[in-house]
Amino acid sequence: MKTKELSSLTADELAAKEKQLKKDLFDMESHRQMGRVEKPASFRNLRRDIARILTLLNERRINGNKS
Repeated sequence: MKTKELSSLTADELAAKEKQLKKDLFDMESHRQMGRVEKPASFRNLRRDIARILTLLNERRINGNKS
């Protein structure tokens, strides 16, 4: 997911998206333990998307921007 796409979302939508991505990452980790991972690169992509969301939320908190 691109940063430009994420920046158009509200803080509540970003928080919900973060929660969903963390759940997906947890599910993928459990599949990895069973040896059933189809796309190993998707772990990195999910972690990066979560980091992007957290960065945007932190920037908004620091700047006081509520949108």
